[in-house]
Amino acid sequence: MKPLPEAQVARSAKCHIKQKAGYRQHASPTQLYSDHTFSYTFFESEIFNVAWDMKRNGLRDATIRNVVKALKFLAKNCSLNDPNNVKDFIARLESNDGYKRNLVYAYDKYVKFKGFSWIKPKYEANNKLPKIPLEEKVSMLIANVPLKLGLAIAISKDTGLRPVELMNLKLKDIDLTNGLIYPETAKHGSSRMLKLKSSTLNMLNIYLAKNPMNPNEKLFGNWNSDLYGKYFRYYRNKLAEKLGDPSFKEIKLYSLRHLFASKLYHQTNNILLVKELLGHKKIETTLIYTKLLEIKDGEYVSAIARNVDEARKLIEEGFEYVCEVDGVKLFRKRK
Repeated sequence: MKPLPEAQVARSAKCHIKQKAGYRQHASPTQLYSDHTFSYTFFESEIFNVAWDMKRNGLRDATIRNVVKALKFLAKNCSLNDPNNVKDFIARLESNDGYKRNLVYAYDKYVKFKGFSWIKPKYEANNKLPKIPLEEKVSMLIANVPLKLGLAIAISKDTGLRPVELMNLKLKDIDLTNGLIYPETAKHGSSRMLKLKSSTLNMLNIYLAKNPMNPNEKLFGNWNSDLYGKYFRYYRNKLAEKLGDPSFKEIKLYSLRHLFASKLYHQTNNILLVKELLGHKKIETTLIYTKLLEIKDGEYVSAIARNVDEARKLIEEGFEYVCEVDGVKLFRKRK
């Protein structure tokens, strides 16, 4: 990941943070703390100082951006110099504990930088099993969005890359001859090599023909993970309304990573391989996919191959070999 220069850290710290879904449901600061006043402009400069301190201490740019976002949100709603004020606001926030934990993590960076003392509240993310989308619906989504977004979704589906990893991918990280990707792994995970399907590689070549770039340029230009998510949700919802199928709205950006991981574990039954290709640092993070292997009847599509070329094509499309009957090879893959 290319380091953020000081000026860019400053822009990141001072940029406007867009309101997330659900924030309007929260009690307003005036309702919660009618006797409290604070200067948001003052806290902007303080947040920049925290961001730059994190940068000097070697934290990743994605981590810095997330902390800045959280601190900006807190600064708009309470006084960052009053730990009890912040704790009260977070406690009353109508949000899940996972998001509250992220706010606490960000504010703890601020507290340590300022030399304050506080007792960190404990919030644990709910360990819900991720919902895996049907592959055919993801394919429909790819076919109904602009080329750039379709390529991003296809690579996410093929490789399980985190959105931040995909958006930092440079042309030099891709072996166009063999369809291999060598991403820079986020969250201090393991390095890995990932394979693109032939259909995705064809889409990539079309994209590059329309958008020539040098090896050091990012594949998706000025897109970041937030912008990728914004476009993904817009076109996903648009397709759901067009088809009258609200189930499309249940497909989230991270669902593509979960789809990749669950398919890989189903095909290989090798949890260590799944850990390696996901870039996980701890096996405990990967073990969740062992609970998703409950394939029910009717969740497969089948195909046959009469020769080597047909079999090779099916394998490249994600089918797995089942058996041979009357000289014909049977394959299947999840819907």
